[in-house]
Amino acid sequence: MGVTDDRRTLLADTAVSVLADEGMRGLTHRAVDRAAGLPPGTTSAYFRTRKALLTALAERLVALDQAELREAGGRTPAPRDAEELVAALTAFAGRRLTGEGRRRSLARYACAIESVHHPELRVVLAPRRNTARQTVHDFLAARGVPDPGPRTVRLLTCVDGLVFDRLVTGGHVPEDDIRPLVSAALT
Repeated sequence: MGVTDDRRTLLADTAVSVLADEGMRGLTHRAVDRAAGLPPGTTSAYFRTRKALLTALAERLVALDQAELREAGGRTPAPRDAEELVAALTAFAGRRLTGEGRRRSLARYACAIESVHHPELRVVLAPRRNTARQTVHDFLAARGVPDPGPRTVRLLTCVDGLVFDRLVTGGHVPEDDIRPLVSAALT
């Protein structure tokens, strides 16, 4: 990775943090410069327009999410039963609600809402095939569930909605509160 790529990644990562902390109105080129500790105008030099900054931010979110899902899929064996699948999806939701995962979730949902007015973001944020999605699909297919593709999408959409709901309502979310909701979505 070259210096320019490193700088773009730094600025995109910083933009994610600014968006998570300050919301869409607080995401400005100047705010990213300040948060990154860089001279004024740096972000604008790399991402000339707000649209370019938002697109870079969304692309970075997708890259981070895909890397996380690849890593999780590589270290976690396929679930043997519904209880293991529920545990895996509960852990996934928990990661999305705490620490850096929470910050990325806040930024991702802000971008998703913004994509209503900026369709280019919708293209970037569109769900992608990944190890986790394939694991759920294969689990459902192996159990003879009809239409495992659409049902996988519905299940993961429910988990996504759960994460969104818990982010909006705030506060700490115990795993014991998440698990029954994930289990009901699977059922």
